Amino acid sequence: QVQLVESGGGLVQAGDSLKLSCAASGLPFNLYAMGWFRQAPGKEREFVATISWSGGRTNYSDSVKGRFTVSRDNAKNTVSLQMNSLKPEDTAVYYCAADRLTLRMPLSTRSYAYGDWGQGTQVTVSS
Repeated sequence: QVQLVESGGGLVQAGDSLKLSCAASGLPFNLYAMGWFRQAPGKEREFVATISWSGGRTNYSDSVKGRFTVSRDNAKNTVSLQMNSLKPEDTAVYYCAADRLTLRMPLSTRSYAYGDWGQGTQVTVSS
């Protein structure tokens, strides 16, 4: 059974940094691209970032490009999202997700491409 557990969310001020982590188990982690998505109240879930199985390729939404960095440690089965220069509009529940397919390329930004999801972690950025 696949389990994805996010951590690291919290309440910060605009301009602050926060690092989210996602611990994965129950899957051959180094074969799957991993994604980060977020959902703000009253809005649809949106793509944030994704990283290939090796960590060699990444993709970001335009809204976070240059501020967020996704990384992974295949030895520890973890994927992280470093978030800098946070803005109030970054406020959302953040989810990590594992791709449905192994070794997918190119990386997908679509939520339907990801089959397993964590429970989410709340990030709140005050102005």
